[in-house]
Amino acid sequence: MQAPPDGVRRNGAGPLQSVGRALRVLEAIANSPGGLTAKQIAAELDLALPTTYHLLHALIDAGHVVHLSDQHVYGLGYMARYLGQALTKQLAVPPGVATAIRAVHQLADAAAYYAVYRDTEVVIAHVEDSERRPRAQPLDVGFHQAAHATAFGKIMLSAMDPDRLARYLDTAGLDALTPATIRDRGALDDQLAHVRQSNLALEIGEFQPGMSCMAVPVHDPAGSIVASVAISLPTNEFLTRRWEVEHAVRQGATRVTRALAVFQRR
Repeated sequence: MQAPPDGVRRNGAGPLQSVGRALRVLEAIANSPGGLTAKQIAAELDLALPTTYHLLHALIDAGHVVHLSDQHVYGLGYMARYLGQALTKQLAVPPGVATAIRAVHQLADAAAYYAVYRDTEVVIAHVEDSERRPRAQPLDVGFHQAAHATAFGKIMLSAMDPDRLARYLDTAGLDALTPATIRDRGALDDQLAHVRQSNLALEIGEFQPGMSCMAVPVHDPAGSIVASVAISLPTNEFLTRRWEVEHAVRQGATRVTRALAVFQRR
């Protein structure tokens, strides 16, 4: 049997495993607004404390983590901000699309979102909101989870062929975010069939309690769905203004479709 490359052991405890562990440490710190102690990280990730310190020192050296000595915790380093800015640049939309989403925000008087496919993921590429109409948390540029529980995600899932949809859901799962989240595969399939028929997706408190979302598809010149336009509002107001909001969202998707066609012709 051929020996593994230098430094990579068959039990998986080599550099690749260390990279995976370091990323898990980084994610744990990112998910804790107040930072975490080394002991908390070790307990949460089931790591030995010496291993945790080794990973933290490597992340500190790379600028991804800082040690806040006065609070005795580890927080995100300033390279994390750079990575966030770099992702935003990679997902940047054409000016015409940004203008159209801004118009949806203003006409619907709601936070507005634009989601696209990025390889095998459904990801938010643009958000327009305000202090009066803040985005639903944690929906921001780069968000790519819980497609089954968001209206823009359901639009994108509805456009997948059965095999691709099955692979996506097998990987992503159907986590329950609220009591209203659809977790049954058959029920989700039925809803996606309705989305295809109506060119409209709704979610009422499935992603976040007290918040609801609506989305419509964006098509390319060949008629394929390539993106979705969505809004979010507090549920009580959403139900009261449903038809007014739908008009604004559908109009916005038409504008985005036109903007993409113009951009692609350049």
